[in-house]
Amino acid sequence: MAQVKYSRVDGRKSSSYRSTISIVVFVAFCLVGIWTLMSSIVPTQNSDLTSEEAVNQVVTENGSRQFDSSGGLPEDSTKEDSNTRNDQNIIERESGNVAEENQEKVATKESSDSEQTGLEERQGNNESDLVEGENKINTDESQDGPKQVDEVLGETVEKDATENNKEIQEKNQGSDELLPAGAQSEILNETNTQNGAWSTQAIESENEKESQQSSITKDDSDCRWKLCNVTAGPDYIPCLDNWQAIRKLPSMSHFEHRERHCPDEAPTCLVPLPKGYRQPIKWPESRGKIWYYNVPHTKLAVVKGHQNWVKITGEYLTFPGGGTQFINGALHYIDFIQKSLPAIAWGKRSRVILDVGCGVASFGGFLFERDVLAMSFAPKDEHEAQVQFALERGIPAISSVMGTKRLTFPSGVFDVVHCARCRVPWHIEGGKLLLELNRVLRPGGYFVWSATPVYRKNPEDSGIWKAMSELTKSMCWDLVVIGEDKLDGVKAAIYRKPTSNECYEKRPQNVPPICKESDDPNAAWNVPMQACMHKVPISASERGSRWPEQWPRRLEKAPYWLNSQVGVYRKGALEDFTADYKHWKNVVSKSYLNGMGINWSSVRNVMDMRAVYGGFAAALKDLKVWVMNVVPIDSPDTLPIIYERGLFGIYHDWCESFNTYPRSYDLLHADYLFSTLKRRCNLAAVFAEVDRILRPEGKLIIRDDGETVEEVEKMAKSLKWEIRLIYSEDNKGLLCVQKTLWRPTEMETIKSAIA
Repeated sequence: MAQVKYSRVDGRKSSSYRSTISIVVFVAFCLVGIWTLMSSIVPTQNSDLTSEEAVNQVVTENGSRQFDSSGGLPEDSTKEDSNTRNDQNIIERESGNVAEENQEKVATKESSDSEQTGLEERQGNNESDLVEGENKINTDESQDGPKQVDEVLGETVEKDATENNKEIQEKNQGSDELLPAGAQSEILNETNTQNGAWSTQAIESENEKESQQSSITKDDSDCRWKLCNVTAGPDYIPCLDNWQAIRKLPSMSHFEHRERHCPDEAPTCLVPLPKGYRQPIKWPESRGKIWYYNVPHTKLAVVKGHQNWVKITGEYLTFPGGGTQFINGALHYIDFIQKSLPAIAWGKRSRVILDVGCGVASFGGFLFERDVLAMSFAPKDEHEAQVQFALERGIPAISSVMGTKRLTFPSGVFDVVHCARCRVPWHIEGGKLLLELNRVLRPGGYFVWSATPVYRKNPEDSGIWKAMSELTKSMCWDLVVIGEDKLDGVKAAIYRKPTSNECYEKRPQNVPPICKESDDPNAAWNVPMQACMHKVPISASERGSRWPEQWPRRLEKAPYWLNSQVGVYRKGALEDFTADYKHWKNVVSKSYLNGMGINWSSVRNVMDMRAVYGGFAAALKDLKVWVMNVVPIDSPDTLPIIYERGLFGIYHDWCESFNTYPRSYDLLHADYLFSTLKRRCNLAAVFAEVDRILRPEGKLIIRDDGETVEEVEKMAKSLKWEIRLIYSEDNKGLLCVQKTLWRPTEMETIKSAIA
């Protein structure tokens, strides 16, 4: 029984086991069939999932995962084929919601935890920046170099971004490096300055800051550009063509109508191009001729053609190099001054000069032959487009007038001041205008006056000469020599400003009076002129008590009077100065000259929109360019240092238009300027001004924080400008863009600019 029972149990188990085997085999075959059927769709699903997971991992893990092991993005992501672009678009769309969520998290985290460290804040910002599609690198090839490099932002992929930049640049330029070794970190350093104990040209109240802040919009980059409909047309200068304000002036007897009268709101429209505009002729050929249609004005050719100012020659305007006082050429006249007074020593002792009433600036244009830098100025008046001619020729010049306000220069900075028939009544109203020249002339500097009262004996000229002789004597100016140029039939009186106060103290009368001690001679922005003289600095530690080193030594040597000051970077001023110069030499030589695709042989007129010590301009010394160094009125007042180095510049408020004609500059450089301006100016108006003064095909180089660089990039794209390069690291950015010929078709009438 036991066996039978046992036998029956074994039989049941064996049968059940075989049945189970059959079922398992059947199910396995079914699964194999299903797997075979579905295998063709699985890779696509996995590909999408992998892309989405990759983005989410970068966002949520703060850089703990990278895109690949070789660089910031996979190698094929730099190829601009349609598949890659579609994949990137899919990733950006899929990650949009994640970006919004992370932005909210970052904002909540910052508001709830005020003790968060700087590193954590940058990481939080990078989370949203990466998801928003900032992590891309695109390049286009051109004859001059890279068209665009959109860098990976943030610390999470910092090292990989640098490697990708090098790989991309090697593809585009072979052995040339975009940002050569060491430049990646150097190019973005030493930029932020602190006012500290340094004075500025403008101290704004809290109320002004609040009112200005309220006028700022966040969508400046999305504005619709329009063409300016103004009386001046393609020559529009907003602060000099404000006819609405000019008509309200109570008087014009002191040339008030030639002074700055800025509109209440800076225009955001674009200035049209002259019909037939062409790319300017290169220097030095441009000194002798320019394209007629670039500055299509003929009045000067008719009025001054016999004095060899300018002539019309076919499709050109030609400049024989003459002037009212030097019909036989500026170079001959320059040498005549040197022979009359050898101590003037062009290009050695005398390096930076001011040319008053410059005409077409041939005098300044030929002083380059003697290694002299001339700041030439003349008003926008009936001498049609004279300053515009100068700039088109590649000669430094600004539109300005000696009217009721001080010139926008520091005191005691020009080695020589020159006036050749400049039509300024120096002797009237207590000599107020000549006293303004005394303010900007360096102690021991020379005033060269080449005018008819020096040598003509008619009643009018004789009366002016007598008045000038009395005035200059009372100012303690020494008449050094009266030189005679027999070839041109002119004479020049050369005066020298005193280097001590001894003469002032011995005058029988205090006329002209000595300025009050409270009167700051360096205050120059919208400050009324005064008929007084400032005492000459005599303390060994004061600026102006010694003559600068001879050129070119003065360029590299820190001014003696910086010893006791703290620099704008909060180091000792001497250390600051040296470090700044070294920094800019490295940036210019390693990156600007070779890494941006800029053809520097086509660059002549350059502006540094936020100069500090003039290091950028100094680093360009060996190129055939000149640099207008602009010190914003709310920045540390370092302009005297720039002049001490043998360079020149001017004060300006970039919330207003600059005193120059449209299409004046080949290259603009803005170092941490826009991030400051957007706190108090309409950024769209600032960029419209940049567009106004930059020539078509001109370059704009910006170094600023990452957010600001992104804003400027968007604005440049909205203007159809070409993105030549963009690089960023640790929330610091570098952008190079090129203006195009594009102009909008829709017009905007500027009522203030209608005559």
